[in-house]
Amino acid sequence: MIVAFLNQKGGVGKTTLAVNTAASLAHRGGRVLLLDADPQGSALDWAAARTADPLFTVVGLPRPTIHKEIGELSRGYDHVVIDGPPRVSDLARSAIMASQLVVIPVQPSPYDIWAAHEVIALVDEASVFKEDLKTVFAVNRKITNTAIGRDVREALGGYPVPVLDASLTQRVIFAEAVAQGLSVLEAEPNGQASAEIEAMTNELLEMLQ
Repeated sequence: MIVAFLNQKGGVGKTTLAVNTAASLAHRGGRVLLLDADPQGSALDWAAARTADPLFTVVGLPRPTIHKEIGELSRGYDHVVIDGPPRVSDLARSAIMASQLVVIPVQPSPYDIWAAHEVIALVDEASVFKEDLKTVFAVNRKITNTAIGRDVREALGGYPVPVLDASLTQRVIFAEAVAQGLSVLEAEPNGQASAEIEAMTNELLEMLQ
């Protein structure tokens, strides 16, 4: 599986999703490469904060040649997870062209929902060249028992893109784990955050079967 987490709006939790999805895939026994295509290097910072043995390989590649290099880079790996850049750019286009599946993280906020159309436009462009390219929304940082948390799926219904059944709730453990260079699966193996990540990863794998 080659999956990219992309949204032109910053602060939607791309790196959190990318790191924890990579960890979930690694825990299942897969050999995983996490490509940090974000010039800010957040996934590399996460790897640098880690004191435990690496769960997977993290490589920085913030240049618009990912689609040309992905064949060589992915050799020897079962899965590649791409933490995409925060802006619509040639770099984002390259990440999309390298991928089989593009996940668009969206927080339950009108701004995030409005901003999603730019990534979808990029994916539509790429689909001309990659007919089997799949796209899906992932609801992140949902606040439980709030109207906007419930209504976000309906709001996203205006786009021709499905929404994952699994979503991530706003939980402190996500930030605490990142600060220690850990995944939530390591920080709180039996916690609700881990269950949400596992459910999301299951759905992503099913989409590509």
